[in-house]
Amino acid sequence: MTTQATTQTTADVRPSARRNRRLAWMKDLVKDRWLYLMALPGILYFVIFKYVPMYGLIMAFQDFKPHLGFSGSPWVGFKHFQRFFGEEQFWMLFRNTSLLAVYNLIFFFPLPIVLALMLNEVRRERFKRFVQTLVYIPHFVSWVVVVGIFYILFTTEGGLVNEIVYALTGEKIPFLLAPEWFRTMIVSQSIWKEVGWGTIIFLAALAGVDLQLYEAARMDGAGRWRQLWHITLPAIRSTIVILFILRLGSFLDSGFEHIFLMLTSTNREVGEVFDTYVYIKGLTQAQFSYSAAVGMFKSAVGLVLVLGANWLAKRFGEEGVY
Repeated sequence: MTTQATTQTTADVRPSARRNRRLAWMKDLVKDRWLYLMALPGILYFVIFKYVPMYGLIMAFQDFKPHLGFSGSPWVGFKHFQRFFGEEQFWMLFRNTSLLAVYNLIFFFPLPIVLALMLNEVRRERFKRFVQTLVYIPHFVSWVVVVGIFYILFTTEGGLVNEIVYALTGEKIPFLLAPEWFRTMIVSQSIWKEVGWGTIIFLAALAGVDLQLYEAARMDGAGRWRQLWHITLPAIRSTIVILFILRLGSFLDSGFEHIFLMLTSTNREVGEVFDTYVYIKGLTQAQFSYSAAVGMFKSAVGLVLVLGANWLAKRFGEEGVY
């Protein structure tokens, strides 16, 4: 009798616990309904434009024909991946894309942090807001305009920079055509356009630092550099780690529009990347399944890098992305 009573009691408790959790979840939903309503457009965006299109990845394992659709196209397994890894261009594409990604990590990624730290030290609010507005504006300029501005400045046919170089050295440098200048131009344009916008998150993190810590540090005789090293940087360290991990997720995404606008017949050997290769194979040559396989390879590399970087962050005591 005791065993039966205990079993019956346990069976009654489980539905009751599930019901209580469901009620608690509903109460939280009603309580924070406006927050969920504000988040709804962002959730719908990711569902519609990020998750639903993932169904199309099956194209990479098919010989996709538009008139047959996904269900009617024949399956070919890893044929397209084998072809891609066997292409002579694979290592050239991998080298070009990886080098651009590494240069961006080395030269571009730290600059928003440095600029945010510099802006955080400015005490005149009007000047600070003016500088912030000034460095934010390039983010809203399209890559077509950015490349056009750099073309006007660096062209050998009357470009301001080349005119100055010619006046100093007596010769002009083909910045836009020479392969050795291609990566420098790409990284420089990315820095000019996006470094100001990248400071927003770091400035928000810096705004949350307790000012009493700085007051205590000044009372102990710590100067600006000591405060920066022992208070400011540790306060935003977790933000830096998370953004670095997320950056690795798009390691092989060089940006099609930017690269494509800068490509010429003379710098293609160093400028051709996975994004432009997918465009050529997928859209201009209608090799949909092959280009899908290339895109899937890029995504897989990004996923592995994010998982690895997050694991390392956890090992070193940081929060990580998840």
